Amino acid sequence: MSRPRVLVTHHQVQPVALELLREHYDVIVPQVDFPSRAKILELCPGIDGLLWTNYKLKLDREVLDACGPQLRAISVTMNGVDCVDTEELTRRKIPLGHTPFIPNNAVADLAIGLMVAANDGLLRFCGGRYSRQSIQGSTVGIVGFGGIGQVVARRLQGFNIGTILYSGRSPKTSADRFNAQHVPFEELLARSDIIFISCPLNEATRGLFDRNAFATMKSSAILINISRGAIVDEPALIDALKSGQIRAAGLDTVTTEPFTPDSELFHLPNCVIVPHLGTATKRTRDEMAVRAVENLIHGLRNETMPSQFQ
Repeated sequence: MSRPRVLVTHHQVQPVALELLREHYDVIVPQVDFPSRAKILELCPGIDGLLWTNYKLKLDREVLDACGPQLRAISVTMNGVDCVDTEELTRRKIPLGHTPFIPNNAVADLAIGLMVAANDGLLRFCGGRYSRQSIQGSTVGIVGFGGIGQVVARRLQGFNIGTILYSGRSPKTSADRFNAQHVPFEELLARSDIIFISCPLNEATRGLFDRNAFATMKSSAILINISRGAIVDEPALIDALKSGQIRAAGLDTVTTEPFTPDSELFHLPNCVIVPHLGTATKRTRDEMAVRAVENLIHGLRNETMPSQFQ
């Protein structure tokens, strides 16, 4: 009897996870470094399970149709599922696994590093003068006070900051341990010296940081984005940085990835960019990939996944 077939959409999945997958299934992996959507669609027919690794490619009805009716389970090697048509999966009764909580510490660590680098001008030289300001006593705004946002808040305790504000759909009881205040988004923008973006990308947050948002922020404020590039209106951010409407930005993600060197953001002295390194520790990547594979294994056995998206 033939074994179930699983498509992994990129060959650079952590070896420990691929080995686990190959113990149970026949695994198909594209060998090119950046497989196109067309190539992935070409490999889809007849597979039973799908391990999706690229959040920039949409996992939609076209992909599901290409796989065929025998597709039984899907897992993504990431926390966010904004690349997935979750409503279509629900309609087809295909379970979806993801990797929540695992990347929180690594992403929060990078967020703090970006804050220090952007605030202190560590990676730039501005005509002999640095625009460094004290973090101590600052008002910090966190847009999206979920797992990552709360780990960022915990890391900030060592900086003796003044106040933590957060915005979101509703107050969280867990915010009490940080003395964090739930405020409207506009109030967070107006009061914060440092703003972290850690909310998921969805229709409500796409382009959330637009020209109006930057106009509301303090001219001394810095913006840190550790979530998704599309939450920020990039031309508006460039103009805000160039004009001094905000002081600086630290970005782990931009709209177009892989990053293009011709982006004006690369040439701004008050912008620090890293190439989406939030989860890029070996331990975190290994744990995320293994959890994604465990999700797929359970799904293909018609069992509840360890981290099943609801």
